[in-house]
Amino acid sequence: MKFFTATILAAALAFTAGCSSTTLTSTTGVDRKQFLIVSDAEVNSLSAQSYAQLLTQAKSQGALNTNSAQYARLQTIANRLIPQAKVLRPEAATWKWEVNLIKSNELNAFCAPGGKIMFYTGIIDRLNLSDDEIAAIMGHEMAHALREHGRENVSRAYAQQAGLGILAAATGMTEGQTQLAGLVSQVGVSLPNSRTQETEADVLGLELMARAGYNPQAAVTLWQKMMAANQSGSPQFLSTHPNPANRIQNLQSLIPKVMPLYQQAKR
Repeated sequence: MKFFTATILAAALAFTAGCSSTTLTSTTGVDRKQFLIVSDAEVNSLSAQSYAQLLTQAKSQGALNTNSAQYARLQTIANRLIPQAKVLRPEAATWKWEVNLIKSNELNAFCAPGGKIMFYTGIIDRLNLSDDEIAAIMGHEMAHALREHGRENVSRAYAQQAGLGILAAATGMTEGQTQLAGLVSQVGVSLPNSRTQETEADVLGLELMARAGYNPQAAVTLWQKMMAANQSGSPQFLSTHPNPANRIQNLQSLIPKVMPLYQQAKR
């Protein structure tokens, strides 16, 4: 059975071998080809539903956007970052971007497919983040959405579960909508990304924050703080992330590439 599933998956990979990268070639050079058999419209719609459910739950618990000062900070930072998204992906200018804040001690933040950003107060408070460091996190999470990592993960999971139905899925799914909705919720939003995807988000997030006029050096101080927090137990935000020391070294090597973008934005 495993061999059969692997064979079908290989066929699907061959079928989609000509697909292009979801983002334009960036200053930082991210252009990996991606395996995408589920439509972006469907993933974005289902992700928006999951995000709306999370908002409803948080509101019912009195935990949604309760800190007006922090919420205003997030909105201000998002208002500078979001216009830069179209540089990497022009159609992102038409997305219904949204940012919200949940009162929780969690060290966590995410951006669901389609531009639905969520921060938890714990990551801001416990790490005592500056605006530049918040921009580093937000840019990183926005990069996941721009690269459609959630859609990529859903596509892989759907391929593994669907068997022969994968070929039908590639031409427009008419069956298994309930299954797909579950995958979007569980794989596209909740489960962690791969290390390759995390590295891509680091790289593109660095470019986004620089273009928005936030100091890319803050990405290094952010991960230094995350390393310190990790010593007392791995935060959810760090699940499957690259080794923090390696990640910092990689970011430091990329800063010279994006520093001109930051300097131009500051001017």
